[in-house]
Amino acid sequence: MTTFDAYERELWAGRAEAYEQGFARLSGCTVERLLDAAGVRAGHRVLDVGTGPGPVAAAATRRGAQVSAVDAEPEMAETAARNVPGADVRVAVLPELPFDDASFDAVVGNFVINHVGEPVTALEALRRVLRPGGALALTCWTMPGSGVLALVREAMDEVGVPWPEDVPVSPFMEYGRPGAFGELMGRVLRDVSVEELDWEFEFEPEDWWRTGAMARVGSNGVVLTRQDPATIARVKDAYDRILRPYAAGNGTVRVPAHALLARGVR
Repeated sequence: MTTFDAYERELWAGRAEAYEQGFARLSGCTVERLLDAAGVRAGHRVLDVGTGPGPVAAAATRRGAQVSAVDAEPEMAETAARNVPGADVRVAVLPELPFDDASFDAVVGNFVINHVGEPVTALEALRRVLRPGGALALTCWTMPGSGVLALVREAMDEVGVPWPEDVPVSPFMEYGRPGAFGELMGRVLRDVSVEELDWEFEFEPEDWWRTGAMARVGSNGVVLTRQDPATIARVKDAYDRILRPYAAGNGTVRVPAHALLARGVR
């Protein structure tokens, strides 16, 4: 296991509840587009990789698919199994998948490929379990992070919080643009296409702060919660100031979100 993968296991351990309450609402905005890209329909055998609390698995189940789902974090897998009782949910860490070759008609992963240490190796594993002619669809955030994904980082930068040497940057950083993501997918799949997804995400700032940064969801939260109370308060002031132009007039804000959706065929 690479250093980044080990870091990811530690990062997400025990974060299922906080993630479900907060960040999963943002990542959930792409679920139906992801399933459409993979052509998921009734009767399909579908694998949802990095299922988290299970929103993709739940949506695929509603379409009538036969769903298997995996997550590297046991608490996430437990949450998904509870939320989607009809799915076969297991704990598995990419690139190791507990399924035979060509087991699925479609494989999907919602914002998971940017959380692995070796993206090409992970893609090869996903291709292995996909039947010939089946589709793999993956989302990732545009990188470097922007819009809603960058709020806390921008606030920390404004205050002058340094990035610690022991918090690694995602190896996927170089692939978070349409051309690079497409080139990566094209190494193991054919008929690859990449689509840019842009939308406005509405949320309550205090809730987002509590369930995201202060709950240590993501690397920004890890770095922030290491700071002393006075520094955290300064970052919070900067965060509030950055969000003011996005006020929606009802106690919420609407902030742009930017992601990529890639599709390829085995």
